[in-house]
Amino acid sequence: MEFLLRTIFDYGLTLIGFWALFCWSIDNFRSVIQIIKSILMPYFQPYENKTLAEKYGKWAVITGSTDGIGREYAKELAAQGMNIVLVSRTESKLVEVAKDIESTYSVKTKYIIADFGNGKEIYDDIRQQLHLLDVGILVNNVGRMYDFPDELDNISENLLWQIININVAAVTMMSRIIIPQMKVNKRGIIVNISSGSELQPVPLMTVYASTKVYVKNFTLALSKELEGYNVQVQLVTPLFVQTKMNNYSTTVMKGNILVPDVKSYTKSAVFTLGRSFKTTGYWSHGLQYGTMKLIPEYIRTLFSFSMNKKFRQEYYNQQKNAAVE
Repeated sequence: MEFLLRTIFDYGLTLIGFWALFCWSIDNFRSVIQIIKSILMPYFQPYENKTLAEKYGKWAVITGSTDGIGREYAKELAAQGMNIVLVSRTESKLVEVAKDIESTYSVKTKYIIADFGNGKEIYDDIRQQLHLLDVGILVNNVGRMYDFPDELDNISENLLWQIININVAAVTMMSRIIIPQMKVNKRGIIVNISSGSELQPVPLMTVYASTKVYVKNFTLALSKELEGYNVQVQLVTPLFVQTKMNNYSTTVMKGNILVPDVKSYTKSAVFTLGRSFKTTGYWSHGLQYGTMKLIPEYIRTLFSFSMNKKFRQEYYNQQKNAAVE
């Protein structure tokens, strides 16, 4: 009898262990699994002959759309037939991107000049300019990082307010502006660009990383609020990508299999649109994200601290070399 009970107990523990591992794998390797699923799905389902415009609406609004991931999102969505609204602060860059898109793709463009760092004052104008457009896709991409990793008291108050206004207020208020129309139309998708820094506290990027935790929780909660209206909300969590935001690090800007160029990253991220509500957007980022979750948060925080010290030194070296030249 004792042997039987011990055997049942051992089998029970084994099953619990397998179940825990299965749940962990699904949660943490979700991005890779869903990218594979998206590739294979068309072979097992009837072909859906719907364009993005037919599925969501004719216009896509992209914030922070003159550089990096935002610019590539605009081009990828235009390539799929979406009319594009570019929202950024520099008119000359907006004109350049708009002309590039219109000359390359047979779509319409519109641009809105808005400095999200200015906070509340910009949103009435944005609301007015978007009022009559059939907006089906909103990409909340605009973001602000430190110029280089550093301690909180070394960051100017002006920059801290910019980070909060751009990373927290913009995603909130742009969603607030667009949601009523999407609810009425019972279609649409909001894409919120977060960051791998949401995974754990990140010393020397303290405020930036904290704002990305907000983006994550805001997105996942909003997704539940809107699912009854047939409005999707997608969380995209990139890790390091070769963009201007990471110019402080020569290591990151060299790129490798874990740090893709912005075009490759965005093409992959756009591919997940409507197929995944939570993704890193790129296969190697999905593997990194899942692997990092294996490590206790305390260790990840120490690793982030050490890495950012290295990146800060790289920035100092850049400045020193520039001064010599």
